[in-house]
Amino acid sequence: MKLDLEGKTVLVTGASKGIGLATAEAFAREGCALHLAARDGEALARARATIGAAHGVPVEIHAMDLSTPESMTELAGRCGAVDVLVNNAGDIPAGPIDAVDAKAWRRGFDLKVFGYIDLTRAIYRGMVERRTGVIVNDIGNSGENWDANYIAGSTGNAALMSFTRALGGVSLDHGVRVVGVNPGPVATDRMVKLMKRRAVDTWGDESRWQELFKLYPGGRPASAEEVADLMVFLASPRAGYITGTIVTIDGGIASRGSII
Repeated sequence: MKLDLEGKTVLVTGASKGIGLATAEAFAREGCALHLAARDGEALARARATIGAAHGVPVEIHAMDLSTPESMTELAGRCGAVDVLVNNAGDIPAGPIDAVDAKAWRRGFDLKVFGYIDLTRAIYRGMVERRTGVIVNDIGNSGENWDANYIAGSTGNAALMSFTRALGGVSLDHGVRVVGVNPGPVATDRMVKLMKRRAVDTWGDESRWQELFKLYPGGRPASAEEVADLMVFLASPRAGYITGTIVTIDGGIASRGSII
């Protein structure tokens, strides 16, 4: 299917690895120019070299802390007019309520919850003025499949789901679409960290985290590329009447009402 994204400019946060990097590569395959933002400047430089060589598209990188309103305003100013924003940077800590202290809650929310909101506010204004644009929020299925052992993540993701639906419900009146994606377990470095925490909560032994795979639908987590392909489709004109909606990609975990 031709997605008609060639020549679009895309900003992806948290783009140095995992879902963010896979998403950057997927948009590059569609012929999009990229702005990639993350803390790790060396990883971003490698991504720029690899993606530029493979796909021949312009790639700008922005190595910066994305956890303050000022940094998001600066990033939006650096990138100028973007056609697609993918909010992906975030690392809310795992664990039950007595294992996550106040600083960890706030640090996680500053980067992901308020980070998504701050950058959306900065980018959305220009999209409305141009009457075109798409914002894709990579959220997480714990926002709909509540988990006391990932209580900070469940709370933050539920807030971002509401934010996405509220803004996306009216944004098409201004030519803009706002959508969300709720991945379940995905084969990334972050998943390993979360699963080790889960193994501690389940068995008291983080080394058993790979045993959790047998609980997943199909016996595996999703790949980062599967999530990226979904986001690219949602950002394309082929999904032009989809807004204020969150698409879950978790192999059916949330529909089972199970916690993995």
